[in-house]
Amino acid sequence: MEEEYHISEEERIRRELEAEEKQKKHEKARKWIRIAAVVILLAVVAFFVYDSHQPQAQRKPVIYLYPETATEVTVQLDYDGELTTTYPAYSGAWKVTAEPDGTLTDADGKVYNYLFWEGVSRRRFDLSEGFCVKGSDTAAFLEDALAKLGLTRREANEFIVYWLPLMENNAYNVISFQAEAYTDGAKLMVDPEPDTVIRVFMAWYGCKRFKEIPAQELTAPERKGFTVVEWGGSEVR
Repeated sequence: MEEEYHISEEERIRRELEAEEKQKKHEKARKWIRIAAVVILLAVVAFFVYDSHQPQAQRKPVIYLYPETATEVTVQLDYDGELTTTYPAYSGAWKVTAEPDGTLTDADGKVYNYLFWEGVSRRRFDLSEGFCVKGSDTAAFLEDALAKLGLTRREANEFIVYWLPLMENNAYNVISFQAEAYTDGAKLMVDPEPDTVIRVFMAWYGCKRFKEIPAQELTAPERKGFTVVEWGGSEVR
């Protein structure tokens, strides 16, 4: 009987050890499951925080008005986002008298070179085509590109003076001029209706290495009659 007792005790100890080992394996498995769940959660949060749907600042869109004769013009902006700055102040519409040289005068007699606005929007820009340009070549690139897009030398100069300090010291800049991806979210209504509308909006980001990207074809309508011109841009984060 004593031998049977010792055999039973050994068996009990063996089973306890097996149970402890199984418990350790289960705890280890649960630990890895918790770690995996946290990683997945962080990945989901990162996607929503850092993807291209995060608010993008649309900086310094400026609107020039060039009627053939002095004309009272009303401009409205239907913006899919939040306006952060406007000048002159925008309260549902801008109403100015525009001269053929682009000079604008409001009802109080104040004179402006253009209408100015900035805002933030969650709209996604289209970067499937564009250009990758050395930072040191950015000025020359913009001079050529903006001429192809229909800006005058004066308009292009104001564009470049604003954006170049933010771009020329990067190793490279990926640049894509937007069409519907921008204009569908920032619709302009101008009365009287213009004969020509040119809207140039640049989405871009700096990078350390050259990136292959299909080149865009840059064209512009011929300026004729009452012409409205707008330029602006957004550094994509």
